[in-house]
Amino acid sequence: MTDPLQALLVSTGGVALAEVGDKTQLLALALAARYRRPLPIILGILVATLANHALAGWLGAWLSGLLEPGTLRWILGLSFVAVGAWLLVPDRLDGEEPDRAARTAAGVFAATLTAFFVVEIGDKTQVATVILAARYESLLAVVAGTTLGMMLANVPAVLLGEVAARKLPIRLVHGIAAAVFVLVGLAILAGLGSGLVISPSP
Repeated sequence: MTDPLQALLVSTGGVALAEVGDKTQLLALALAARYRRPLPIILGILVATLANHALAGWLGAWLSGLLEPGTLRWILGLSFVAVGAWLLVPDRLDGEEPDRAARTAAGVFAATLTAFFVVEIGDKTQVATVILAARYESLLAVVAGTTLGMMLANVPAVLLGEVAARKLPIRLVHGIAAAVFVLVGLAILAGLGSGLVISPSP
């Protein structure tokens, strides 16, 4: 069995680093600048992330049950390396963020919830959640970790705004995140440590 704490920490750290400069963080900045209502924006991000990552985590857990341990190890190892390489590709927010929503708390929450859920589909952090859930046996710990990582990256963006976000060394942060994913992927491929080789549950 995989240690749930390890799953939580790896998921939190990997996604928090990967999220810096990601299009969902850019969206958080845009929504914060437009609506200037941080609480409903933060709640919208939380609910959207929980829903999106729960689905992604379930998919990853389901896929892990379909594949032989040896095959799954290769797929996961290569997937971690691929996500690491993907993190080095600059990200931009495509399209316009919603601006027709009412500026009430409920309207801002709904706009944020919808925008984040849609923008996160197929995003790096959603793909990472699928891979992490397939890698670890603790679905709850992975979803909690990836959601916490998203909040750690996006709440400061909402509260501090674009000026503070621009001071972050995004390339360095993405480089660290990429290195983490690549190293974990290589370790899985090499079968280092008992917790890195997936074995079927008894």
